[in-house]
Amino acid sequence: MAFSPVVAVCDACVLYPFHLRNIIVQAGVDRLFQARWTEEIHDEWMRNLVANTPSLSLTRLEAAKQLMTIALPAATVVGYGKHIAAVSLPDPDDRHVAAAAIEAGASTIITWNLRDFPVPELKKHNLVRQTPDAFLAGLYEQVPERQTGSLANARRNLSRTRVSASDFIGILRDQRLTRLAVQIEKHVGDL
Repeated sequence: MAFSPVVAVCDACVLYPFHLRNIIVQAGVDRLFQARWTEEIHDEWMRNLVANTPSLSLTRLEAAKQLMTIALPAATVVGYGKHIAAVSLPDPDDRHVAAAAIEAGASTIITWNLRDFPVPELKKHNLVRQTPDAFLAGLYEQVPERQTGSLANARRNLSRTRVSASDFIGILRDQRLTRLAVQIEKHVGDL
């Protein structure tokens, strides 16, 4: 059966940590999935990152956002506001994420905040939620060579720090991508 990349919306918590953002965006660039987000999602991860890391400039994060837009020009979802009222979530401030998924025709919301996206509500909109680890490990199970290649590309993106393959697997663990780290350990030579 041919591999068909799913459309998935990345919640702000997935784009917040640098290494996870690098891995997720690279997976989108490598066409393992069709990444989607909104300006509101960008604003949230950047605002929180600057608030928690005062030494980090908003200008630097704006540059990162611009690179994401250049790399994945179709990723930004607009026109999702009309779906917000149809979504009922524990935190009304999260409705925009599900609304963006509906507008984008996505099947998945990638998030660490599973409690914020109850299964029954998502089912009403033909959506599922997955942690980044479950999502990326699932891609590995479908297309292991392509996922390994994408992770190798993500590692190469770290050219200034020249992270070793084994240290990159450590980064996966640090990012709570434990299932993916176990899967990819047997391919350390391919990273």
